[in-house]
Amino acid sequence: MPHHRTLSVPALLGAAALLLTACGGVGDAARPEGEEGVVGIAMPTQSSERWIRDGENMVAEFETRGFGTDLQYAEDVVEDQVAQIENMITRGADVLVIASIDGEALSDVLDMAASSDIPVVAYDRLIRGTEHVDYYATFDNFQVGVLQAQYIVDTLDLENQEGPFNIELFGGAPDDNNSYYFYDGAMSVLQPHIDDGTLVVRSGQTSMDQIATVRWSGANAQDRMDNLLSANYSDEELHAVLSPYDGISLGVIESLRAVGYGTEERPFPVITGQDAEVASVQSIIAGEQTQTVFKDTRALADQTVDMVEAVVNGEEVPVNDTESYDNGAKVVPSYLLEPVSVDVDNYHEILVGSGYYEESELE
Repeated sequence: MPHHRTLSVPALLGAAALLLTACGGVGDAARPEGEEGVVGIAMPTQSSERWIRDGENMVAEFETRGFGTDLQYAEDVVEDQVAQIENMITRGADVLVIASIDGEALSDVLDMAASSDIPVVAYDRLIRGTEHVDYYATFDNFQVGVLQAQYIVDTLDLENQEGPFNIELFGGAPDDNNSYYFYDGAMSVLQPHIDDGTLVVRSGQTSMDQIATVRWSGANAQDRMDNLLSANYSDEELHAVLSPYDGISLGVIESLRAVGYGTEERPFPVITGQDAEVASVQSIIAGEQTQTVFKDTRALADQTVDMVEAVVNGEEVPVNDTESYDNGAKVVPSYLLEPVSVDVDNYHEILVGSGYYEESELE
């Protein structure tokens, strides 16, 4: 059964003060009510449309099932996310669902959650370095990288073409645990072709510490692509770019466009992505970005709500992976959903046909 807490007047006043100091928050100062309990949902930023959809989908599904919700966005400021989670704990959340900005930065606040017996579900991004994360709901992040890399291999027909083809690699944020799974998945496919010379990384930058993109920033990716092109491709064509995320992909495209790519004589290289954001799907339709990996946040929200509901009711929590996600303090029981590769040939069926987007949104 759900356990409810009653806060004293001083505690409520302190919670309200905390709420005022937690920037970027969404929610009322009063504790939201729900017959099944209250779920605190900490999201990283509203600057990426996928996190807005994640938050909206979870709130809708939790409230359908009788939970109150306290949704907060920290706009990629770690200290604000910590303050927001502290606020949720003080206000008496029954469960926390956290998509962390920095997976290493939450140990102290999760100690606080544990001392109040509040279960924690990591959402999409693994929380590292603490025993106080109970479950993890995400997509198969290794498979995301496999799909991106395999798309490059198939599009360049590397099994039949001798090459060499020039490729540059981009990684995700260095403080996001998922970045390393995306990278490992991609390199499991690309490395053999790099080793045999079919693929050539002219910059020589292939390790995560060389290719990581701070905060997943498209502007940072554009700057790095500018530097790669000027240093390595003044008289060479670039045939493929491994990009782990749509925002990075669009930054790469702007850099390539600035030096003359995107014409009939000089088409864009194969450019991957992730999250099927509207701007990137439009870019795919326009023949710029080539591919993205779709992760249906509706399904992830539903799965997370299933897990939280089981936790609250003392039932067996649905997981399908108890080995892959070691956060440095424990192996976190996880549920992994399957990602889907999307390009110009199947976007309509997968994105519009499923109701994820209206056709008018992509025009």
